[in-house]
Order: sequence, then structure tokens, then C-alpha cells
Amino acid sequence: MNEAATQDNTSAAGTVKIVYVLYLVGLVAGITGIIGVVIAYVNRSDAPDWLKSHYQFQIRTFWIGGLYMVIGAILAFVAIGWFVMLFWVIWLIVRCIKGLKSLDQKEPHPNPTGWMF
Repeated sequence: MNEAATQDNTSAAGTVKIVYVLYLVGLVAGITGIIGVVIAYVNRSDAPDWLKSHYQFQIRTFWIGGLYMVIGAILAFVAIGWFVMLFWVIWLIVRCIKGLKSLDQKEPHPNPTGWMF
């Protein structure tokens, strides 16, 4: 692999890492999750195949997480909704950490279409 291709992969991997970090920061400052999913949508078509799996995983994380939050908000009136929201926080952290681990190992995400971890 030539130096330019290696530099492009490193830059692309850095963008994927930024999306994971934006999702984690979104737990405190909610808007960054939306910025992260926009970045994932914009960059996924130009990414190498192994990074496309990460972008797919990140996009699904955003939309599935949104579904969990809507369900949690609806059920918040009957205490179980708070448990759903707590589950969402743990779920998001675990998904981001597992994604970052695969990314650091320069591997595609092992299960980009999964609902859980």
C-alpha cells in the first residue's frame, strides 16, 4: 500500500472515531449525536469497505437508540421508562466502546446490523 493510501485510511478511520466520540459526548450534550450521524451519512459512500461497516453500525446505533429513547419517554409515565432510558445509556456506551475497539484493531465491525452489542 502506498503512503497516500495509508494516509487516506488513517484520515478516514479518524473520522469514524470522531463519530463514536460524538455519540459518547451526546450523552451529556445531546446535539453531538445528530452531528455524528450526519458525518456518518456523508462519509460512508467514500469509505473503504472495512470502514463502511463502522458507518453502517453508527447509523443504526443512532436510529435504534432513537427508538429506545422514544419508547423510554412514552413509558416514563409508568416508571419502567426510566429503566429503558438507563438501558439506552449503557447500550450506547457499550456499542461505542466495542466499535472503537474494532476500529483501533483496523478491523471491520463484526456485526454492523445487530440490535444489541
